[in-house]
Amino acid sequence: MKRLLVVLFAILIPVSALAVAETQAQLRKEAKISMKKARSIALKKAPGKISSAELERENGKLIYSFDIKKSGQTGVTEVAVDAISGEIVDVHHETPAKEATEKKQEAKEKSPTKH
Repeated sequence: MKRLLVVLFAILIPVSALAVAETQAQLRKEAKISMKKARSIALKKAPGKISSAELERENGKLIYSFDIKKSGQTGVTEVAVDAISGEIVDVHHETPAKEATEKKQEAKEKSPTKH
């Protein structure tokens, strides 16, 4: 039984990683503006240094999400740019504690569940 579970996990983990990669490829195909263009739009709204950037579907909308650090500021400003229209759909500040909590939650969602 243990051997069967090991074999199943050995098959399922790479397949789930492939599904994530395919999803990102599909999201990029759907996007009407490039990451580069969205980055430029976000930096005009919140000047600073981008510490992370991703393309994701949030609340049914395809968005580019940028965490932007500004010198002298704690935490990050998160700017969401609509990947279809290029419009800014959200801007908010995250404290270091909120940012850490969000990263833990994302890591939890991305890791395979243990049984």
